Amino acid sequence: ETSLKATGVDFLKSQNTQEHHTDGYNIKNLVVRRGQPFQVLVSLNRELRAGDKLSLRFGIGENPMKNRGSLLSLKPERENFNGWKISFVKKNGKECLLSVTSSPNAPVGKYNLYVKTGTNTYKPENGVIYLLFNPWCEDDVVYMASEAQKKEYVLNDTGYIYVGSAYSIYDRPWNFGQFEEFVLDACMYLLDKSKLSLADRRDPTNVSRAMSALVNANDDSGVLLGNWSGNYISGTSPMDWIGSVIILQQYYKTKKPVRYGQCWVFAGVLNTVMRCLGVPCRCVSTFDAAHDTEENLTVDIYLNEKGEKLNSLSLDSVWNFHVWNDAWMKRTDLPDGFSGWQAIDSTPQEQSQGRFQCGPCPVKAVREGDVYLPYDSKFVYAEVNADRVYWLVKKVNGKDKYFKVGTETQAIGKNISTKAVGENRREDITREYKYPEGSREERMSMQRAYSFIRPSALMPRSGYASTVQTLGETVQPLVLKEPGTKTGIQLKITNTEPLHPGNPLELAITVMISAPGNWTVDLIGSCQLQYYTGKVQANLGTIKETISLEGTSEMQIPLKIAPDAYMKTLSSVEDEVLIIVTAIAEVKETNDKLTKETSMRFQYPPITIQMPETAQLYNDFNCAFIFKNKLNVTLENCKLLVEGLGIFKMTTFDLGDIMPGRIMKSEVICTPTRLGEKKMVAKLISDQIKGISAEKGITIT
Repeated sequence: ETSLKATGVDFLKSQNTQEHHTDGYNIKNLVVRRGQPFQVLVSLNRELRAGDKLSLRFGIGENPMKNRGSLLSLKPERENFNGWKISFVKKNGKECLLSVTSSPNAPVGKYNLYVKTGTNTYKPENGVIYLLFNPWCEDDVVYMASEAQKKEYVLNDTGYIYVGSAYSIYDRPWNFGQFEEFVLDACMYLLDKSKLSLADRRDPTNVSRAMSALVNANDDSGVLLGNWSGNYISGTSPMDWIGSVIILQQYYKTKKPVRYGQCWVFAGVLNTVMRCLGVPCRCVSTFDAAHDTEENLTVDIYLNEKGEKLNSLSLDSVWNFHVWNDAWMKRTDLPDGFSGWQAIDSTPQEQSQGRFQCGPCPVKAVREGDVYLPYDSKFVYAEVNADRVYWLVKKVNGKDKYFKVGTETQAIGKNISTKAVGENRREDITREYKYPEGSREERMSMQRAYSFIRPSALMPRSGYASTVQTLGETVQPLVLKEPGTKTGIQLKITNTEPLHPGNPLELAITVMISAPGNWTVDLIGSCQLQYYTGKVQANLGTIKETISLEGTSEMQIPLKIAPDAYMKTLSSVEDEVLIIVTAIAEVKETNDKLTKETSMRFQYPPITIQMPETAQLYNDFNCAFIFKNKLNVTLENCKLLVEGLGIFKMTTFDLGDIMPGRIMKSEVICTPTRLGEKKMVAKLISDQIKGISAEKGITIT
């Protein structure tokens, strides 16, 4: 009697991957989602008879064992204790079609499949199955009801990351590329590297926390090395990436951290990793985000007598923007009401439980002020809710004295933004993170938060923290909300001409007063260039004026900066810089003081992309990139970066110097390898300008 042997396994890849929404992955193996049936066709050396023993074995990890739950032995028609089941769909001669349903809380990862018949074991070719989280399965904790949301947050491999400043937000196109070659393998490598136990791999809470740690290189030689120094000679400048694909491919190949990232790069890569593993995820940008190092919910900003910000004194800072991610999941470890979006952040800012990791923190906990909930909710709360306090540093008898010149209670955590579902536009999600400023709910939420965050010493913290006692006499305890001023003074900062590099910066400070009477106002204004992290790069100019206002009136004071004052700095720094204007006004008659700060970005000429609106699979088409330098300065050492997922591999063109008025045209021939809506992304970088982006969509049929 011939013993039963399996002779082949067909993983029915095209049918299974379509049903599991995994047909996009560029990989030989079968990729399926947990909690949902998939089919395999097993070929045998003879027909199956009654009494034949047949089972499928799924093993995960180095040394799979039944008693550890890492080896599952599934016999048809019998439910296994781990919530997996397997059944015959049909038996046909020497073939049998089996349906396998994994548990909706199975550990995610790579499983080896074997067919066992009696004492014989058959190991199929490409027998490794990748099992992912399943937002389509109601019993999976990452279940998401809306089809449109799943299409965006799980399946969309392109998107935008919003950057700039609250005053001028712009979108940076980003290619997430979660389906590209080696990206899934890189994510599986990170899962193994995380040393999460099998039980921990069931839960997206643990997986997302581990990934927030592994996307930065800080304690575990993870994916990306952060660098905010301005010197990127030994790697790629953070401004020069246009997507996650090259970063994850390089990391998977070398197993060494890729140089260099800043917050939007960390967020772009973490978004790719989470979507790739099947957890719905979005990039979230907050403008004027507090990086508060003491958890006392105030960020102290020090100004000299000219009104210029001083870097040296501040330990905490306000970033013009900061980007993190929201991942979608049920929080089974928390009381009811905190499921849904969870903030996770892989930018290495502060250690949490001894590692640079942050989250998942329920977005609802931030809104309600429940900042005791895990993980890192105090930190995230402070990022979007701190008050900004301005201190004027004056020399009195040779010693620095600190005078408080204003508190902004509504300046932090503005315009919280993400890409809209199914549309190429920005969606403002501030209301998910906080109640409207000044509302009753906001005050209650704030009181709740304050009851958990004991504001340490409410006094200015400078770089000389140890000598803080000696400043004692000039310090008033901070009030949570500033009283209104007697004169109703207000400041507005604007640009009166477009901010083109190479032209004078034409700025203006408007002083407005609403109370009747004659008022004398001392105004100090300064203009500086700063990095998005709030670090000042150059002082460009200041004004000091005394003006008289009568009754309800306003006056506009110009502040003009010549090109010579800033062009040198602009071409010597490696990062994009913002123009920042700070104004301090003091009403002589009442001692009312007010400080206002606005950041703006330079405006650049556009890149135009010319290509057809549709193309056919594997049929070449032409794509042209056109750029006219409309500025008054030559752009030196220009490079054009181009990438189109499924149509064109990431390529860099060196264009040299582009003189004013010159038109540059680069052409590429594209061969589409995948169907559907695809996107071409281009970015121009030069010494003077760090990033002009453009993109255009095309439908491949």
